[in-house]
Amino acid sequence: MASLRSLADQCAASVPCPNTATVNGGHVRRRLITGAVVAGGAALLVASPAGAQEVSSEPTTQAILDNLWVMIAGILVLFMQAGFALVEAGLTRGKNVANIMMKNLMDLCAGVLAFYVIGYSIAYGESGNSFIGWGNWFLDFASPTEFGAAPSADHLTIGTNFFFQVAFAATAATIVSGAMAERTKFKSYFIYSFVITALIYPIVVHWTWGGGWLAQREFPFSDFAGSTIVHSVGGWAALMGALILGPRLGKYTKDGKPRAILGHSIPLVMLGTVILFVGWFGFNPGSELAADLFVMDIAVITLLSAAAGGLTAMLTIWLKSGKPDVGMTCNGVLAGLVSITAGCGAFYNWAGIVVGAIGGILVVFSVEFFEKVVKVDDPVGAISVHGVCGAWGTLAIGIFAAKDDAFLGREDAGLIYGGGFDQLLTQIIMVGAVFLFVTITAGALFMAIKATVGLRVTPEEEIEGLDVLEHGSPGYAGDSLAGFSLDDLVTAGPSTSTKSEV
Repeated sequence: MASLRSLADQCAASVPCPNTATVNGGHVRRRLITGAVVAGGAALLVASPAGAQEVSSEPTTQAILDNLWVMIAGILVLFMQAGFALVEAGLTRGKNVANIMMKNLMDLCAGVLAFYVIGYSIAYGESGNSFIGWGNWFLDFASPTEFGAAPSADHLTIGTNFFFQVAFAATAATIVSGAMAERTKFKSYFIYSFVITALIYPIVVHWTWGGGWLAQREFPFSDFAGSTIVHSVGGWAALMGALILGPRLGKYTKDGKPRAILGHSIPLVMLGTVILFVGWFGFNPGSELAADLFVMDIAVITLLSAAAGGLTAMLTIWLKSGKPDVGMTCNGVLAGLVSITAGCGAFYNWAGIVVGAIGGILVVFSVEFFEKVVKVDDPVGAISVHGVCGAWGTLAIGIFAAKDDAFLGREDAGLIYGGGFDQLLTQIIMVGAVFLFVTITAGALFMAIKATVGLRVTPEEEIEGLDVLEHGSPGYAGDSLAGFSLDDLVTAGPSTSTKSEV
């Protein structure tokens, strides 16, 4: 890796090398020398007017590969919606499974349209300021298929950049669904999902990836793929939603002790976790925004951190309860993934394992803290997995950062490498600012919904389950003809079959 970077640096020093670094959303992405020969040849062609015209008007092979890889990574991130839905469904009761599936589907459908109409412009609009973007509505930067149309990213088209970014926006929205499961009105959740994707999440993006005030500090923030920008935004919104909504009926006894309300399907939880695990290889490596050799390094450290998180979560809950709980172990895997999402471009592999392992331990104690101390009913542990572990992963950059992930602008920024407290201070400011902004805005949003259309279903509806009442049919249906007699079944239809034939 060091030799590749040196070669890339030499390229940058001699000619403008398109495979060294590009800027996207206010931050630089390293471009190692995949296609260095092509770049060298292009540099020679630029010497002539004809060559210069050809290079500027046509995308290079490397640029085409970049766009294809980022699109594939975006598809993987979009597929994570299925994983979130399955984990949430498995950890809750079967009478609400259709409601859960619909909420996750609408996070995607409403989120895509909200981000297209409003959110992307607030995140990356060119006429804004350091707090909020503005202008360029409906992706009006340039033609969506024109090469170089993405704002500040001459190697991605606007279509590619939007496709990848909207998948992240939908992820931030869907995190909240699990914490509010089994007692939320669908229409109220639909309103929330649109607002967080259109306004709350994009403002945080503008502060960071959009080049806003956190990116303009002397020691800028670092959050490579969104431990705080995506996951903590969803986690802190989930905290406010669950607090304002209140616990499920029967969750706490009269003296305030929590009861276990068991989910209905561990196989769904396991399947959803594996889908999320696989999808994360679009989330983190895709955030390189280039098809280069650094992608595989990010994939490996993501894999190691997830494995460490799952192992330590299993051991921790085993020691605490006497049993290696499956659901908590799955949350440990997700905790490891969330924890490494910020630092996957700045850590060595050993540090990724440590960060993921701490995330796996942290999630067990965090779930217990919110359930027993704060009295927040979070059926899936979303606050702990995404909010708490997202904050931990972001802060860990100030401790373990050794590589320049192109946000940091320098190597050895972490405390243990002699970087001092400068980067850690920026990371603390980032975590604190996002926590305050999201809890205030999401809290105000949920209070407004509660005061107008209402946030929670009635006790009778909650006991019966939301599937039929909210959506007209159960998630798991028996035989709809089971109550009919044989005479009814034989004579009701156009068939001429007799009883003996039946």
